[in-house]
Amino acid sequence: MLPATARMRRRPDFSAAIRDGSRSGRPLLAGHLLVRQDCDEAPRIGFIVSRAVGPAVVRNRVRRRLRHLAAGYLPVLPGGSLLVLRANSPAATASYADLAAELGATIRALLRRQGGAL
Repeated sequence: MLPATARMRRRPDFSAAIRDGSRSGRPLLAGHLLVRQDCDEAPRIGFIVSRAVGPAVVRNRVRRRLRHLAAGYLPVLPGGSLLVLRANSPAATASYADLAAELGATIRALLRRQGGAL
């Protein structure tokens, strides 16, 4: 599970990551990664799952799956980075394995753009 200290909760953090970070879009989800060079905090991850994904039960299931999968990527994210994961509508019917594959591809693409490797 994703530790509470690694969860992004403040609107300015979400806005900064989306506005200033690099973006990678896939059919099931889109990711925004902002690497802050002057910050030595632990990386944080935020989730956006809108009503377009489905009713509350479906949105919460997608968010729980993403939260569980994203926890495995915390060690490879640069310190001080902000990662926002936005679920697209097809994520509602996607399998756990499909979400895992999309998340891996999204994070690899974002890290490549930042000059990191995974």
